[in-house]
Amino acid sequence: MTFKISKPQKIIKTKSLFQEIFSLGNRPEHQVGICLSGGSARGYAHIGVLKALHEHGVKPTVISGTSMGAVVGVLYAAGYSPGGIKKILVEETFSKMTGFSWRRTGLYKLEKMKLALEKYISEDDFSVLKKPFYLGLSNLNDACGEIRSSGPLFDYLIASCSVPGVFAPIVLDKINYVDGGLMCNLPASAIRDKCKYLIGSHVNFAGKKELFTGPKGILERSINLGITQNARPEMEICDFLIDPPAMQNFTLFDFSRIEDIIETGYTHTIEMIKKGELPVRKLQSRKRV
Repeated sequence: MTFKISKPQKIIKTKSLFQEIFSLGNRPEHQVGICLSGGSARGYAHIGVLKALHEHGVKPTVISGTSMGAVVGVLYAAGYSPGGIKKILVEETFSKMTGFSWRRTGLYKLEKMKLALEKYISEDDFSVLKKPFYLGLSNLNDACGEIRSSGPLFDYLIASCSVPGVFAPIVLDKINYVDGGLMCNLPASAIRDKCKYLIGSHVNFAGKKELFTGPKGILERSINLGITQNARPEMEICDFLIDPPAMQNFTLFDFSRIEDIIETGYTHTIEMIKKGELPVRKLQSRKRV
């Protein structure tokens, strides 16, 4: 299944009494869903988020994600635990999955990533995943976002990670696809109607920042602010948003700091649980998954 989104749409939650009564017989299939944002290396924080949730009995059963959030999300949907995902991504380093590209469309290519995916997912198809997974990517030709949840998996997942200008686009059926974060960096609306409670895990905190480390730091801050704007409407439709301020301490390419980034996501989520900002008893899985 695929559908296109020209831009994130804000969903207004107010309902009439009649709608509330009528909707009681149409309850979402899933108790808890989770949406994982893009963020390149910062996306490792999603592993820490999932670890903290699992330790408190919260195990989302429907997932959406884009870019690095899609990588973590697809492994989670394939049945790997947060610890298992960490082990895989420590083994399959950024340098292993990339190669220099002579194309004018990007400096690097992600073709080696398919070899890594084949090790951990039995077949190149969404249908082999143990939990439903909704993948966000950007269609350059039609200038829109797309969500995919069925059919071939690997090439579209790679496309979702292809940051424009850094990685060459992935051409599928004559369409140039790039990083899903370009159009929608937090594809929460893809699963909003499929779960009772929706958790958004956003790893590109855009709060106040005092210092910038030269032109590179200014460029990264500008990119971060840009992609955050397309995520804001999606943040608003989440029931709970995990958005660690300490993610500002990491760059998009801090792949060597995977341990620190995971710990940052974990620590922040634990703090939210302790403060009651994540009501884990309400979110705990009602059946074993």
